[in-house]
Amino acid sequence: MRVELFDFDLPPELIAKRPLECRDEARLLRVGEDFEDRAVSDLPGLLRPGDLLVLNDTNVIPARIRGIRQADRGTARVEVTLHKAVPESDAWDVFARPAKRLQPGDTITFEGSDPNSELRAEVIERRQGGEVRLRFDRSAAELPGLLEKLGEMPLPPYLGRSGDAQDRADYQTVFAANPGAVAAPTAGLHFTPELLAALAAVGVEEQRLTLHVGGGTFLPVTSDDTDDHVMHGEWGEITAEAAEAITRARAEGRRIVAVGTTVMRLLESAAADGDVQPWTGETDIFIVPGYRFQVVELLLTNFHLPRSTLFMLVSAFAGTQRMQAAYAHAMAERYRFYSYGDCCLLERAS
Repeated sequence: MRVELFDFDLPPELIAKRPLECRDEARLLRVGEDFEDRAVSDLPGLLRPGDLLVLNDTNVIPARIRGIRQADRGTARVEVTLHKAVPESDAWDVFARPAKRLQPGDTITFEGSDPNSELRAEVIERRQGGEVRLRFDRSAAELPGLLEKLGEMPLPPYLGRSGDAQDRADYQTVFAANPGAVAAPTAGLHFTPELLAALAAVGVEEQRLTLHVGGGTFLPVTSDDTDDHVMHGEWGEITAEAAEAITRARAEGRRIVAVGTTVMRLLESAAADGDVQPWTGETDIFIVPGYRFQVVELLLTNFHLPRSTLFMLVSAFAGTQRMQAAYAHAMAERYRFYSYGDCCLLERAS
């Protein structure tokens, strides 16, 4: 498909720079046969008893670190954003700026105010698109603790600022449990303990899975045709217990409600003839209109960038024309867009 079909003009003032103080006071656009302006706090009345809410419990790590390249040709400052851990090693694939300053064999030293928090990495490989593979001098088990001292939250580029102390809390869901993501599952940012309790009180059930969102989620689609775009892989896990609960709910005719496109992508990756299987591994599934969804009936998701793989996914789920009309409605009604913005509840197109 032509990527231009998923383009739209967004007024920059609609990009949310910070979240609302109370997460569940964000606006919610219900997208079905028509549009209905609601709030996230209305979810207990919008869902049904027996609906199964599926959440992504990944934990965002402070994955953006700054250091100095050391090589025979001199020193240079570089910024690195961890993107994906290399399985069974101390290496990570990262996005580096500027990547042209790095060559295999270079060493990067990352330092914080604490002299005990120094971290070093060797450049193993440089790839296209600013991607580099680094091998750190600390084990995979030690690295998260050091990142807490050295790193900052890897905010999306469109926010135009570095992550700060407030983002350490704001850019994390209240149910985050498994460290490894370098971007937040943003639909989950709207939930509070009180909202989760209210949903449980009306009979909405809950299951959690893990998809470590990678830095590739921010990369623009630069090709003209969707067939030419290559997705970055992301690691995920669905336990046997969660898979069984989801499959049982579907067999009983209960709706599966995905909180976020990350949940949707992992569920569809693990689906076989409609049944969700236990899953551990990477997914690079790329969903565009024409895809036949197997699992999810409702999708709660934020408003996405034009020409992005995420806007393509929601267009596949709810219909391209309907989503273009929904976004036009949201812009006219001054909804807040992107990671810290408002959200929509989408019904699957028949």
